[in-house]
Amino acid sequence: EQMRDYKKGLASRNHILCYALKANSNPSILALARSEGCGADITSGGELHEALAAGISASKIVYAGVGKTDGEIRQAVKAGILMFNVESRAEIESINSIAGRFGKKARVAVRINPDVDAKTHKKITTGTARAKFGIPISDAIEFYLSSRPLKNIEIAGIHSHIGSQIVSVAPFVSAAKKIKNLVGKLESAGFKIKYVDLGGGLGIRYRRGENPPSPESFVREMFGVFSSERDLARTYIFEPGRSIVGVAGALVASVVYHKEVLGKHFFIADAGMSDLIRPTLYDAYHEILPVKKPRAKTVTADVVGPICETGDFLALSRKLPLMKKNDLIAVMCAGAYGFAMSSRYNSRPRAAEILVSDGKFKIVRKRETYADLAMTDL
Repeated sequence: EQMRDYKKGLASRNHILCYALKANSNPSILALARSEGCGADITSGGELHEALAAGISASKIVYAGVGKTDGEIRQAVKAGILMFNVESRAEIESINSIAGRFGKKARVAVRINPDVDAKTHKKITTGTARAKFGIPISDAIEFYLSSRPLKNIEIAGIHSHIGSQIVSVAPFVSAAKKIKNLVGKLESAGFKIKYVDLGGGLGIRYRRGENPPSPESFVREMFGVFSSERDLARTYIFEPGRSIVGVAGALVASVVYHKEVLGKHFFIADAGMSDLIRPTLYDAYHEILPVKKPRAKTVTADVVGPICETGDFLALSRKLPLMKKNDLIAVMCAGAYGFAMSSRYNSRPRAAEILVSDGKFKIVRKRETYADLAMTDL
């Protein structure tokens, strides 16, 4: 539904909707994205491999990230991806050199850091002046001009991505206006900007009171900025991840123990920070619901995991129904950056992934076993 809502907003323009694999790269999710006509936004050679294996056309793949290795660049050049989003002088020179060895021209967009504060968590803010990402907008014209002599590079676009979990359209519009102004200057300098990549970052509703725009209305706001006759001829790229899969997923866990210490309640679950690290890493809020009809009595409790870390928690000081051993809980909105950021910390096998559709389900990633742990030690 989210993919289709994006496409409603995009229908009036030439576009490519590039699903961001970093949010959730399960092959079944990628197959759904491909079936809906999506391309892919990738950040590693592994994600390129996954996208191609899922049947996503290389001509719909854009490659972001500040640390592309020579091996990953070779892999992408050979695959014939649509475009690299370049983030530094050293990177574009590496792409130029490697493309030359293959006798190819690599198409690139320059990632511009527009110095816009998206008012999101500091660890997922990417568009401020001193972030590690992109070329400062103040240096953009010089970067384009100095890159023009590179013989194995086709400078075809511009890219911007200002952060993640942004629930207001205002920062996006502010960044888009700066990009629009820069595109005009670049074309006056003789560059043909075919692709305008406006990134991703649209947030979802994790808690009551958050009211992010719908994908369709978000896209229409962006197109309100790019509305001139010349703008209508360009191809627009969006790179949603969280807003596609976040709300669709839940982490289902079991209560192992109810522990009370000096009047403080803990619900100890069989899932923790190795399964969903967002609460620990980002102080993120995820609603927690009992899977079955809750008991009437409620307590204020921390929902914690089994990991040997004080920071291992799923929720703190949360008013919840009284739960007992083997009760199931659902940690909501875990479809993005859940399994994708999970680990085997404390040598805990990773969870199964289940895809539910039309009242039916299938296992799309088997639960790991101790034998799987041993395989990595060979």
